[in-house]
Parts: sequence; structure tokens; C-alpha cells
Amino acid sequence: MAIHHQSFAFVFGLIVIGNFISFLVFLAPMPTFYQIYKKKSTEGFQSLPYVVALFSCMLWIYYALIKKDSGLLLITINSFGCFIESIYIAMFLFYASKKLRLSTIKLVLLLNVFGYGSMLLSTLYLAEGSKRVNIIGWISLVFNISVFAAPLFIMRRVIKTKSVEYMPFNLSMCLTLNAVMWFFYGLFLKDYYIALPNTLGFLFGIVQMVLYAMYRNSKPLVLEDPVKVPTQNGDHIIDVGSQPQIIKLML
Repeated sequence: MAIHHQSFAFVFGLIVIGNFISFLVFLAPMPTFYQIYKKKSTEGFQSLPYVVALFSCMLWIYYALIKKDSGLLLITINSFGCFIESIYIAMFLFYASKKLRLSTIKLVLLLNVFGYGSMLLSTLYLAEGSKRVNIIGWISLVFNISVFAAPLFIMRRVIKTKSVEYMPFNLSMCLTLNAVMWFFYGLFLKDYYIALPNTLGFLFGIVQMVLYAMYRNSKPLVLEDPVKVPTQNGDHIIDVGSQPQIIKLML
């Protein structure tokens, strides 16, 4: 009975802390959309991070509904994620140019409607039981590993410029703690589809903070004719006369 009580307390603690940290991560783009609201324009901002985040939340909710014993934290925080990401996308569509609005609508239809719908129908009708759970779990795992690989771009930029301007420490720490909470939640429930991708998120987060400690007092190298365009969470698109490189931290 004591073990059961401790286990319940541990899981409850993970749910509270994990939900709180994930809640902060979902709210991180709010300053960006405040700027969009004030300027009545999306300027150089991109809709892709929010569309991808919405897809990820939808995917995890479906996984949690299929595998009921891993569902509480996944359903609660990703339901909020779907809500807030939908608001971000709606605001983006409202203030975007006609060309950017059309490209965003196409992206939403391709990924969140047809992509998600095809995955949903195929797993519902072509797979059953544990096989269905495994298929959805692998899709979620591969997708989240690709998302966690995104910080490689920002780490490369930090090393190249010797500047942490584009890698806010608070956001890096928050994302790292978020990965830790999800990892232990998945590990405790023996759900490795949740735990494994977050090991990568944790490792990348640690590397980011080490890089921050190394370069926070360094004099940044000046790139040739840099043009900075603000994007979400204070990140930037840097145009150095060639193809723009999107520097982005993603969940």
C-alpha cells in the first residue's frame, strides 16, 4: 500500500510540474503575437512552428485516447496546446498577407486535415489493439525526434557567431525541464514512445546551456551585412546575402 501511495504521489507531482512547465512553453510565443497585434502585420514571422505544434498536440491526444494508461498528462496539456495553437494560427491568418495566408491554409489542410485524417482512418480501420498503439507510438516518436533536432540549427549559429543572442537561456532551460518531466513520466509508466524522444530533448537542452555558459560573455562575430527579422520567442531569421536560415527552438 505504501508503494502504491508513493507511486501515486510521484505521478501526481509529475502531472502538476509537467503541466505547469508545458503550459509556460505553450505561452512563450505570446509576445510575438502581441507584436503582430500591435503592428497589424505578421512581417517576417512564419506559421510553420504553430501548425507543426498543433499537429503534435493532436497526435499525442489521439495516442493518449488509444493507450488509456498513459493518457492523463498527455490529454490535459495537449488539449490546452490545441486551443492555444489554434488561436495563434487564427491570429496569424487574420494579420498575414494574402500570399502568406494562402500558404498557411494549404499547410494546415495538408498536415492537420489530410495528413492527420489519413493517419487516423488508417490506424482505426487497418490496425487493432496493441498493433494500433505501436503504429501511433512510432509515428509520435519519429515526429518528436525530428522536432527535437531543430535546436541543432541554433547551436550551430551560436558556435559560428560566438553569440547567444539567438538562444535565450530561460527558454532553453524551460524546454530542458519540460523534456525531463516528460521523460520521467514516460519512464515511470514504461511508455518508451514518450520517454525516448525526450532523452534527445534533454541532451540538446544540456548542450544549449553549456554553450550559453561558454559564449555568454564572448564578443560576437559580425556576419557580413546581417539583416535580422524577429520571429517567435525572440528568435530571428538571419539573411546573410544567401538563403535565409531559420533559427528556431521547437517542442
